[in-house]
Amino acid sequence: MAGSSQDAQTRPELSGTFGMVASTHWLGSAVGMSILETGGNAFDAAVAAGLVLQVVEPHLNGPGGDLPVLVWPVGRAEPTVLCAQGPAPAAATTAHYRDELGLDMVPGTGPLAAVVPGAFGGWMALLADFGTRSLRQVMGPAIGYARNGFPVLPQLASAIRSMEPLFRSDWAPSAEVYLPAPQAGGLAFNRALASTYERVLKEAESRATTREGQAAAAADIWYRGWVADAFVRSQRDAWLDTSGGRHSGLLSAEDLASWRPTYEAPVSTGYRGYTVYKAGPWSQGPVFLQQLRLLEGFDLEALGHGSPGYTHTVTECAKLAFADREAWYGDPAYTDVPIDSLLSSGYTSSRRALVGEAASAELLPGTPAGKGPCLPSFFGGLQAARDDLHLSTGRPRMATGEDGARDAGESGGSSGAGEPMRAELRGDTVHLDVVDRWGNMLSATPSGGWLTGAPVVRELGFCLGTRAQMFWLEDGLANSLQPGKRPRTTLSPTLVGREGAPYMAIGTPGGDQQDQWALHAFLAHVDFGLGLQAAIEAPAHHTEAFPGSFWPHAARPRHLAVEERVGDAALDALRRRGHAVEVPGPWSLGRVCAVARHADGTLRAAADPRGQQAYAAGR
Repeated sequence: MAGSSQDAQTRPELSGTFGMVASTHWLGSAVGMSILETGGNAFDAAVAAGLVLQVVEPHLNGPGGDLPVLVWPVGRAEPTVLCAQGPAPAAATTAHYRDELGLDMVPGTGPLAAVVPGAFGGWMALLADFGTRSLRQVMGPAIGYARNGFPVLPQLASAIRSMEPLFRSDWAPSAEVYLPAPQAGGLAFNRALASTYERVLKEAESRATTREGQAAAAADIWYRGWVADAFVRSQRDAWLDTSGGRHSGLLSAEDLASWRPTYEAPVSTGYRGYTVYKAGPWSQGPVFLQQLRLLEGFDLEALGHGSPGYTHTVTECAKLAFADREAWYGDPAYTDVPIDSLLSSGYTSSRRALVGEAASAELLPGTPAGKGPCLPSFFGGLQAARDDLHLSTGRPRMATGEDGARDAGESGGSSGAGEPMRAELRGDTVHLDVVDRWGNMLSATPSGGWLTGAPVVRELGFCLGTRAQMFWLEDGLANSLQPGKRPRTTLSPTLVGREGAPYMAIGTPGGDQQDQWALHAFLAHVDFGLGLQAAIEAPAHHTEAFPGSFWPHAARPRHLAVEERVGDAALDALRRRGHAVEVPGPWSLGRVCAVARHADGTLRAAADPRGQQAYAAGR
């Protein structure tokens, strides 16, 4: 396979035989590696790293958030999916939101957007079922950073400063934890969270002596003990949210007590000799697979990596896949998702024929198995952002950095062409990938529970998540709100197999862009022979020409964001094809991480220089 000329790499690709950890913060990677060094496996390392990421990147994820994990223990024929995406409360009905509260969308912030916080239960399940280290060993680093301090990233300092007026005027428990706003480069503390974790650990150790028993006890405290009690009390107060009003939440003790994380079979497809595994259609993960099925019918190598023809083709295929996501994806326990038909050869061929030479401005879901698609009537097809909603009280926003690059947030919101980009401060996401010397591999994308989403639960030191904003308040859709239903999450880790063994774990933050940015790196590696680091650093692009998953669910017809490193000639060629080209900074789109294991036992790892905080560690 021919390579392509790119800018010189900013970092080397790591190589070794002992173990590799790649995450979106160097402290997460270092802690994960320290667990491997003391004899832990990839799953122990992931739990420790994941808990640390919740402390050191509270603007990007938290203990009250969500967690999908793809787990591939050595010796198994394929991975399994650990779903720690909590469902909607039993009292969360469309009638309540629409008729009783007068809302046409679930707010993007505040208690009314809360679902069961699955992240902690997911980490405990992973430790109990696949780990080897004790609860104290994996919780210790997170407790240490929360109590003794951790370095403040500029992005974290900026997020807190942007939220300071709301914290002072309305979200008082958040002010107690995060104000005065820390300075970038200094230390921040969350001693309330440290005390929560210390108490959970002490009580779990008093209940059981085994790893499995302690992990189960910790989860019981979280969902059926005093932590759950604090969650429920916090839902009774009404707080300002993005609707402009004040609302309390719906999460009950019964919602928490009845929930457990689950293990599920992955969805997969073959591509150029590899097998790619994703979570099911309760996530957006299958859009990665649908894009691969579409792209396998094009000669990408002949188009040339990063060429206007390549970028156009990938973008048009993404539009088709994401249109299907909007029409068909939802929790399969509540929605009949025709996933086999969506990935079938006949259906894919008919969809591939829709890719033309010019950019499409239409939202075009397909008709798998002869079924007609259902789209939200809110859109009436494809509709631009509702600007009136941007004026709602309580919707914090953050300007771009000096380089003009947007923080790639979960919300993906942005202004019109030619205007400075702005990101909604609802938070973003973190990602981590691990492979150990035995060949165990894991990919996880924790998110939610970010400090910008909801007020802190005063007794606990962290807030609940806001994933319910992804539901539609219109009955009859694949992702309509229903009690007990999982919202269709954007969180989308990836595992790749080769010859029946785990080969690569890859993923990124970025909301609706996750299955675009990670796909670009995958294609650069598989189709064009670039190493992991070179593939991640190659100029990236994405489209927002479909309904956004996050409040206010804006769409941007013909939109195409392309890093300016591709050059003016390529950008002009894309404009001539009809794309509404947006040019953010040269290093602005994505924070991809990846690890890999080759057949000879060589391990590799890479992390994205974008954002200046993701790093890989290994030897």
